[in-house]
Amino acid sequence: MKMLEIKGGNPLTGTIRISGAKNSVVALIPAAILSSEEVTICNVPDITDTTALCEILEFLNVDVKRATESLVINPSNMENKEIPSMYTKKLRASYYFMGAMLGKYKKVTMALPGGCSIGARPINLHLKGFEALGATVTNKENIYTVEAKELKGANIYLDFASVGATINIMLASVLAKGTTIIDNAAKEPEIVNVATLLNNMGAKIRGAGTSSIEITGVEKLGKCFHEVIPDRIEAGTYVILGAAIGNNLKISNIIPEHIEALTSKLEEMGVFLDIGTDYIIVSSGKDYKPVNVKTQTYPGFATDLQQPLTPLLTMCNGRSKIEETIYENRFMHIPYLNQMGADIRVKNQTSTIIGPTKLTGTDVVATDLRAGASLVIAGLMAKGTTKITNVEHILRGYENIVEKLLGVGANLELKDI
Repeated sequence: MKMLEIKGGNPLTGTIRISGAKNSVVALIPAAILSSEEVTICNVPDITDTTALCEILEFLNVDVKRATESLVINPSNMENKEIPSMYTKKLRASYYFMGAMLGKYKKVTMALPGGCSIGARPINLHLKGFEALGATVTNKENIYTVEAKELKGANIYLDFASVGATINIMLASVLAKGTTIIDNAAKEPEIVNVATLLNNMGAKIRGAGTSSIEITGVEKLGKCFHEVIPDRIEAGTYVILGAAIGNNLKISNIIPEHIEALTSKLEEMGVFLDIGTDYIIVSSGKDYKPVNVKTQTYPGFATDLQQPLTPLLTMCNGRSKIEETIYENRFMHIPYLNQMGADIRVKNQTSTIIGPTKLTGTDVVATDLRAGASLVIAGLMAKGTTKITNVEHILRGYENIVEKLLGVGANLELKDI
């Protein structure tokens, strides 16, 4: 196990370069097995989620070569084997192998995926989509088998605009016969990135990034070269940090349009942002105004950024509110922030942050990935020393977070315990 020790109060200055998107690459890696030839993916973040997916590829006898910031995946000798829980429990996104292997082999067997405990994240929408394509689903002791004699295009309406279900249905349908239409599809940039990879491999997908996606099945997919988009959640996390303790902190290699819901809220607070074509420069200010935030599917305010935003709101003069509409367990960081000196109350999926309050370092626990990011920000803001355990959650989603923060003046150390 590892622990992150942070000595807070240092202003941060310099440049942080944003890595490839975690939520994109975790779908791109399983998508690559749909090819019959070599697929190269570049701008791949070096995070534990990437490593866990590559372990699944190797278990399936897929040839994987890792170079600097790139993966070369060759599935020509791949075997369709049951994927056990020792692999799937490591991350939620292991479920993308369901859609990819169903699409390629018309059968997949794998254990229920794991991931952060941020609330109910059922895969029923994924399974309903597979069934609409002609598959049957059986579940025996959390081992799922999804199989079909033939997959045929269908009109599929998602009850909720789920990113995972949208991508998984795309993966299952690119090699199906006929045309599949996904209505009420999620619009996240990561979906566009996955659709672009598939199209580069020879798929026929239109409408990715809109609420209606059309997939015309093809007979086979081939080799391609593809780039992962910058991580908008990592970018947003560091922009928030800059608003808290930055001194001309530059966040580079980003797509500012992807975090407009965040930057508009920061500007409403009174944060001055210098927004360029692929960067944002931000400094800490005074007399921040309180704001109200409601998490929504893209292009609304990302649920993954409400936890990192919370410590910044302790600097505001008055009551800020965050209403969480996506996941019910996304407030597990609040007791630890209160332990550090925040004044936050939670009721009916809404947190009320009363400020301004000063934060003081103490011992805290990262209960999930974005809760961990929230505590890192709080620790860097706080007076004294903060010790974060369960830091493995943070390392799942933020590439070289310690090195990046050390590079801009933070005082922190990752220790074995």
